[in-house]
Amino acid sequence: MTSFAPDSIVLNRKLPLWYQVSQSLRASILGRSSEDPLRLPTEERLAEHYGVSVLTMRQALKELEDEGLITRHRRRGTFIEPGVRRGAPVRLLGSVDAIVAQQSGMTTELLEHGRVPVPAALAEYFPDLAEVAVYHRLRGDEKTGEPTNHAVNHIRPDLAERIDPDDLVRWPMTKVLRDVVKADISRITDTVQARLADPETARLLDVPLLSPILHYTGVTYDSEGRVLDVAVIHYRGDRFSFTVTLDAT
Repeated sequence: MTSFAPDSIVLNRKLPLWYQVSQSLRASILGRSSEDPLRLPTEERLAEHYGVSVLTMRQALKELEDEGLITRHRRRGTFIEPGVRRGAPVRLLGSVDAIVAQQSGMTTELLEHGRVPVPAALAEYFPDLAEVAVYHRLRGDEKTGEPTNHAVNHIRPDLAERIDPDDLVRWPMTKVLRDVVKADISRITDTVQARLADPETARLLDVPLLSPILHYTGVTYDSEGRVLDVAVIHYRGDRFSFTVTLDAT
């Protein structure tokens, strides 16, 4: 019987090996295609694949079994649960409407908002400002209420004066800026990085410390090239993947 082939990983010897292996295998399972087999290789084969001991591999598998991603049967082997929740794709198709659609369909809680000095990491985007308005929002699955991403928007103060915080519970920031504030949105650039959850992100998204997350930065410009908004969003790595489609025409 054909076995599922997990992705490889370069292990960091400063972090627990069993944890890194479990998270790598977890990402492979959640990102698999529907045609992939459900049966996992043996503990020995997996240990060889990841370059760890069988004991370490067993500990990693126990973590996934406790989470309900796999089931283990004596003499039969280890199998991926067929009904396990798959990652939701975030599709970036080259339009502002695509960004609005991607951000919609979630419950939203406005955690806090106010003005702060321009963060040093974002100073290049707001060279003419001393302060920006900041909005922290936690978004979750509409059906389960499970937190899926944490968004922090950094907005020019002149635009923030025209934003009703209640609108940010109903609609994505991009829609509020475009359709309510009537901001001149010309383009949005997106950057996605793979990171590990820090303590605060892990707490907000209800995931283990050092879990894989997707770190998204979206910069919104007007037609004069001025930055209107810098959105920094942490997506749960087990719930999202990013797809970018580029037309050749």
